[in-house]
Amino acid sequence: MTRTDTALDPKLRMLIVAVLLGGIMAILDSTMIAVAVETLGREFQTGLATVGWVSTGYLLALVVTIPVTAWAVSRFGAPRMWFVGLAVFLLASLACALAWNFPSLLVFRILQGVGAGIVDPLVLILLARAAGPARAGRVMGLMGVVLSLGPVLGPVLGGLVLDSAGWRALFFINIPIGAVAAVLSWRLIQRDAPADLGSAGRLDLIGVLLLVPGLAGMMLGFTQIGETNTVVAWQVLVPLVLGAALLGGYVLHAVHARRVMPLIDLRMFATTGFSPSVVVQGLVGTGTFSVLFALPLYYQLLHGFSPSTAGLLVAPLGAGAALAMPIAGRLSDRLGAKRLVQGGGTLALLATLALTQIGGGPGIGTAIAAGVAAFAVGVGLGFVGAPTIGSLYRILPPQQVPQGSSVLYTLNQLGAGIGIATVAVLVSTAGANDPLTGLHALYWFTFAAIVIILICSPRLPGRPIPAGEGST
Repeated sequence: MTRTDTALDPKLRMLIVAVLLGGIMAILDSTMIAVAVETLGREFQTGLATVGWVSTGYLLALVVTIPVTAWAVSRFGAPRMWFVGLAVFLLASLACALAWNFPSLLVFRILQGVGAGIVDPLVLILLARAAGPARAGRVMGLMGVVLSLGPVLGPVLGGLVLDSAGWRALFFINIPIGAVAAVLSWRLIQRDAPADLGSAGRLDLIGVLLLVPGLAGMMLGFTQIGETNTVVAWQVLVPLVLGAALLGGYVLHAVHARRVMPLIDLRMFATTGFSPSVVVQGLVGTGTFSVLFALPLYYQLLHGFSPSTAGLLVAPLGAGAALAMPIAGRLSDRLGAKRLVQGGGTLALLATLALTQIGGGPGIGTAIAAGVAAFAVGVGLGFVGAPTIGSLYRILPPQQVPQGSSVLYTLNQLGAGIGIATVAVLVSTAGANDPLTGLHALYWFTFAAIVIILICSPRLPGRPIPAGEGST
């Protein structure tokens, strides 16, 4: 492969900036609001459990919108849906900033989640189309920097904005970012040809009625595990069971559908390398978010650090991933995903094993050791994530990229939900008398997730076949 096969020309670089500006709004917004829950409770004189729905409602709306976005992209085109998503997200952000009571804020947050459910998968789709197969790994590595730093920087930036300008500024801040993204996108995104539009046909309404509430039920169940600190409460079991039943119904429907194109074509899973790729990416979400939520607890409960200090000490996890992903993405364009995932997974496995052995003594040495191990976990998972995402766009035909992106992003979100829920359960059960015991149990859970990644890795794509440049 020649150098020009993977070179990023100036127009592509600007397109990457435009698309990532749009994508980072939703990523930051979903985490910045977490620091404002107590403030919103006081502002609207509402209990914290109720206020928590500003995050839960947003997340549910995001997850259930993603599959419909895949159909809409094939029906109306990626550029058109990108601007629709940006418009919905920005209008909802403005409405959230102007909310006059809690019900209005909740409704606007749900609408904001719909906008994010359109924008987020389109980040993957637009970048994959512009990069082409030969540059997919490199571009997805750059995208991974945003994905990995967003959850870490969100609470930090949210705290700074909240302290200096109040909770409404958390939503106002999206307006200038989104406006710049829209202007740049309008100039740089190549419009779909008329012949490429309308291929999806009419919307699969039966699929919508099965898949959308099924995904919502699964995500709600995982969220309620975090709220109730148990897996046997009715608030957990009812949505999980109903969600699983609806998803099972969707599988039967999709297999036998004849008159309409299913929202998610299950034949993709027969494509060599697709199933292990999406499973691995889901487990990356599980591992990342379990460690991301466990580390602040470690620093607060066992070292007595303040929440803001603990949040800053989580930065090595995101920094490790952010440093690794561009390198891993570029290498994957030449080496493929398999070897990089095996190497990164092994590093993450050893680093997680180290976390299971770190004690909770008051000395600064253990706190530093935890930070170093977290950095290594971030580097390892960075070498897993970027090559896996890049490989997905090499193995799927162009017409299946929107659905593939939908599956990838949905499983990553569900994996993150599982990771967060596991933190709550293990810390409250195994760690009821000794927090360190619960945290160690959580790290062993992460260890098991990474073992599964390594088991899946031999089925990932190897060295890619040289190809020409993708169009921008």
